[in-house]
Amino acid sequence: MSSSPEINDSLRETIISRPDVILEDQDLMRALIAANERSMGGNIVDLRGIAMERLEARLDRLEDTHRSVIAAAYENLAGTNQVHRAILRMLDPVDFEPFLRDLGGEVADILRVDMVRLVLESVQGDSDAAIQRLGSVLSVAEPGFIDSYLAENRSAPVRTVTLRQLQTGDRRIYGDKADWMRSEACLKLDFGPGRLPGLLVMGAEDPHQFTPLQGTDLLAFFAGVFERAMRRWLS
Repeated sequence: MSSSPEINDSLRETIISRPDVILEDQDLMRALIAANERSMGGNIVDLRGIAMERLEARLDRLEDTHRSVIAAAYENLAGTNQVHRAILRMLDPVDFEPFLRDLGGEVADILRVDMVRLVLESVQGDSDAAIQRLGSVLSVAEPGFIDSYLAENRSAPVRTVTLRQLQTGDRRIYGDKADWMRSEACLKLDFGPGRLPGLLVMGAEDPHQFTPLQGTDLLAFFAGVFERAMRRWLS
């Protein structure tokens, strides 16, 4: 009687006719390689086996990178579509007050933020009746407030888009909802020569929605469109 185990004839024929079934099964290939190494004994260095292990590890890393790149591409595409939809909705109103009210309503919903606030610098204060009516989305601050708020009283340069996480929101921006805000996107607005700047603030209760490591291109584009729309209303 032979000491070598015999393979079933039908299984043998299947393997011969379809070797790709084995080659594509990683677990089975690992088992075959391990069996081959055991048959050679412990005193022999299998360079081919070592090379295959390294290639397999490299392939795993490449697959992980590939999945990460695809996920990032889908995320970027979804973000682009989201900003485009928000811009189209923002440009729908033909009157100024609905234009501003929509910022805190449908535009905020599309962008999936919890609050949107527009801050305008003015030497006249907030006594104007229109400002009072739009208090849920619009606030007025003294000249210099925006740069101070963005720089957090430091001498750091002020950027067009600032993303940061918060311990708590600023009541001058968020009012009664300040305690719930955990991250924000601040878009500094340039309304043209001779006009004081503005600030569009998007606040979120999620501390990870806006972080300094995120890209700002889409928000910079949104700020540019909003600036141009506001210039039209201000003129």
